[in-house]
Amino acid sequence: MKTLKEISCGETVTVKRLTGEGPVKRRIMDMGITKGVNIFVRKVAPFGDPVEVTVRGYELSLRKADAEMIEVE
Repeated sequence: MKTLKEISCGETVTVKRLTGEGPVKRRIMDMGITKGVNIFVRKVAPFGDPVEVTVRGYELSLRKADAEMIEVE
């Protein structure tokens, strides 16, 4: 299973599951990233941190550590 961290710029993926625990998982869900939602990867910074994505019609920057907790296909 791939994580959001491994997705290339310009790709659109669907969230399969969140692997984080407790408050971290809750924060990711509060940003609108939930199972079944589509995420478009807009930009990946040169060293991979942060990753800029579009989710539910708005733009979001995610740390690499957070992107690793989001399993996609």
